[in-house]
Amino acid sequence: MTPALELADITCTFVSREDRSQRYTAVADVTLAVAPGEFVSVVGPTGCGKSTLLNVAAGLLEPSRGEVRVFGDRLEGINRRAGYMFQTEALMPWRTALANVTAGLEFRGVPLAEARAQAEDWLRRVGLGGFGDRYPHQLSGGMRKRTALAQTLVLDPDIILMDEPFSALDIQTRQLMENEVLDLWAARRKAVLFITHDLDEAIAMSDRVVVLSAGPASHPIGEFAIDLARPRDVAEVRVTPRFIDLHKAIWDVLREEVLKGYAQQKRAA
Repeated sequence: MTPALELADITCTFVSREDRSQRYTAVADVTLAVAPGEFVSVVGPTGCGKSTLLNVAAGLLEPSRGEVRVFGDRLEGINRRAGYMFQTEALMPWRTALANVTAGLEFRGVPLAEARAQAEDWLRRVGLGGFGDRYPHQLSGGMRKRTALAQTLVLDPDIILMDEPFSALDIQTRQLMENEVLDLWAARRKAVLFITHDLDEAIAMSDRVVVLSAGPASHPIGEFAIDLARPRDVAEVRVTPRFIDLHKAIWDVLREEVLKGYAQQKRAA
């Protein structure tokens, strides 16, 4: 099966603006594929280049070496088959929730009445059917995340890129959002590449978890198939024996890299 998204031998090196002799390689020789309908999470220490890889997959960052393929075709420019849900909400404060969700459709030239109908449908799907007239400052953190989710999914992307989208939420709201995402994903089975610091979240949601090493020159050092039955409740699945076994196996690989990353941050400080 042709992968929905494939990162092939990706290396990203950044050059200092002040001193061009100074270079930093964030990720090196990273190869990663996501099959159609597969939910893949990437975990690793802080600063290991997880978001860099997501930006490469979105076409927002051109790699120094390697290539991105989308359903077998080399990516040139922006990945128009992908929807990107950022860590911080990309909501426009001067637009209502409904208007934020319609924005992408409007930019694509969808007639306003049709765009509004689709946006209202997605707001209902994420539990915000009665809040379309609210502005972002009138919504709670969880409601803003739901709006951002609708904003991403209304465009019906074939690939969904998510960069720690729930990290700022309290644990109860976070688990509700995780379950909502899984329910929406199960209904349409899009390819998902999910970035998170939270190993529990990665295991609870994914089909596969990829572990990155500490930077610089971060690269995959482990890959684990998550053979937990679906559908899943992210709170309930965490107390099952298989979840605990998977957590231990992945943490055994990840722990040393987290310590390395922590030590590097202390030296930099």
